[in-house]
Amino acid sequence: MSCEGPILAIETSCDDTCAALVGEDGTIRSSVVSSQGVHDRFGGVVPEIAARHHVELVNLVVDDALARAGASLDDVGRIAVTQGPGLVGALLVGLATAKSLAAARGLGLVAVDHLHGHLAATSAAPDPFEPPFLALVASGGHTFLAHVVEHARYEVLGQTLDDAAGEAFDKGARMLGLGYPGGPLLQHAALGGDGAAFAFPRAERMRGLDFSFAGLKTALLYTVRDLGEQESARRRADLAASFQRAIVEALLLRVERALEATGLDRLTLGGGVAANAELRERVGSLGVSVRVPPVELCTDNAAMIGLAARHLPVLAAADALALEAYATGEHLL
Repeated sequence: MSCEGPILAIETSCDDTCAALVGEDGTIRSSVVSSQGVHDRFGGVVPEIAARHHVELVNLVVDDALARAGASLDDVGRIAVTQGPGLVGALLVGLATAKSLAAARGLGLVAVDHLHGHLAATSAAPDPFEPPFLALVASGGHTFLAHVVEHARYEVLGQTLDDAAGEAFDKGARMLGLGYPGGPLLQHAALGGDGAAFAFPRAERMRGLDFSFAGLKTALLYTVRDLGEQESARRRADLAASFQRAIVEALLLRVERALEATGLDRLTLGGGVAANAELRERVGSLGVSVRVPPVELCTDNAAMIGLAARHLPVLAAADALALEAYATGEHLL
């Protein structure tokens, strides 16, 4: 079972079909992401459609990642794949592909948790951000704070009790008639809007480091209803800007608490919400060393899976073939 050479990583946890080639030193030699725009019309990802598109795309994406790196399967040292959390049907496509490649080529297989991938996104060469540090991961399916002690060891300090931050963006955008995916559309709608126009809640009275966005979502729903269709449309920029600011400030409130509680002075962001311009700007005022990955490493990608795999055990052949997907991160969080 070979382990020498770069890592071929595969990520299919949701609606993006991703493959990347990552060197042992953390160099990202290639990263390919094929997004499924078909879900826009449904206002969210349809699991069955996502899985079918992964079947159609995964081999092409893997071939493209190898070609862009100027490599072939003969050069690969081991395979890394997202095991979960995510949509089970989508994850199984990536797992089946990774198992097949590993078995056919006699390569080792590394199972990677998607959330660990987000934590590893800042470890890329040539300037890796080394532990220990505090990490905020905010995406469509997960929002949590973690104390990253080592590359493969971290403690979850707080997590969302209901909606994730990215989910709140998506639902808020839908209420404002902006479409899907909500994060970038709501951010664009907020341009020129007044972030202080509406006093949306930040769950300030919640003690500790857990998050809650359900009350914020409900507040937007009632505000839009009370304003009426025409007035809501006229004030859409203000509504979007105020809603976005409430999410950002709710995240920052817990980050500040966690920095104080742990005494850490280094912070990273991860997940799709880390691509938000206001959040990226505001973390710079926290008075600590901050590392935010490039936008392409914030959203789902296979490069972060390959980066995480460098610090995880390689499975024996029997264990690799028996690998199963898991839908939730409850075992981790």
